[in-house]
Amino acid sequence: MVLQAAGTPFVMTELPDPVPGPGEAVARVLACGAGLTIQHVKAGRKPVRFPRVIGHEITGEIVAVGRDVTGLAVGDAVTAYYYLNCGRCAWCRDELEPLCPHGGGNVGVDCDGGYAEYVGLPAHIFIRLPPELDHRAHPAEIGVVTDAIATPYKVLSRARVRPGETVAVFGAGGGLGLHQVMMARRAGARVIAVDVAADKFDACREAGADATVNPRDGDVVAALRDLTDGQGVDVVVDYVSATSTLEAGVRALGRRGRLVTLGGAGQPFGVSSLALLSGEQEILGSRYVTRREIRECLDLVARGEVWPLVTEIRPLAEAESVHDKVERGTVIGRAALLVG
Repeated sequence: MVLQAAGTPFVMTELPDPVPGPGEAVARVLACGAGLTIQHVKAGRKPVRFPRVIGHEITGEIVAVGRDVTGLAVGDAVTAYYYLNCGRCAWCRDELEPLCPHGGGNVGVDCDGGYAEYVGLPAHIFIRLPPELDHRAHPAEIGVVTDAIATPYKVLSRARVRPGETVAVFGAGGGLGLHQVMMARRAGARVIAVDVAADKFDACREAGADATVNPRDGDVVAALRDLTDGQGVDVVVDYVSATSTLEAGVRALGRRGRLVTLGGAGQPFGVSSLALLSGEQEILGSRYVTRREIRECLDLVARGEVWPLVTEIRPLAEAESVHDKVERGTVIGRAALLVG
């Protein structure tokens, strides 16, 4: 499925199969997640050079490897890392790949991705799946683990969430937000789901939310403080990251509270330095996950401790209708396309 330009429909196109060069590998794609990150590319909200085959949350099998490739063999079941990191610098060697200064962009954005029968990438971008995972039985769910499970997993570590703490998730009804609710509850936290889409609150409660707050019903800060007996929440995770949500999140923090912002609108916001000082509060940014965190999450899924929520699974030919639902925010959890 090729995008010829921003804001245009997908076009089913015959392209030459990729051939691996030195240090590269090619995988046959079984499924690929259809999330908001790549919808931003389709809608023109993220710059990209067209034409482009988007998609990075893949489940696949290696079919060819190039010269000098080690640690990867034909037949290996794999997923892909989103960042085209160099794999050689100090940040990469320290397993902090999102901070790599020599990266080549993103899979499915700066090179062709997983909305195709085959995808060719630098071999080190592929991540082998645990043998316990039945990737052929559940390709859609396994493909989205790299984002839907791994991103909330990293946030819990970044914010140092402890059992018994209260976590407020802004944008809780979204694909990542819903999984953040799930993962925070698994970590033993009390979870408050904050979203303007009240029709997703049932899904939030099923994922583990103890309470819900709709900012359209009134003052969200007052509501969060009421739910914490005036103490404020321990952690705010903001998947919206608009000025209004970030400023509300900071004001809702209690003593030693932590706010984590993750992309979204990415807007600037104001904060009282005195409030940060007197409450010993923290504001944290969290980029994409490391390869190690993806492997740890794949192991969690393999052991049956968590399972991603994928409610829209369609063939590649229905990519347009799936992305329409993603754009309108009507998907509960995540969506994925079956390719191979």
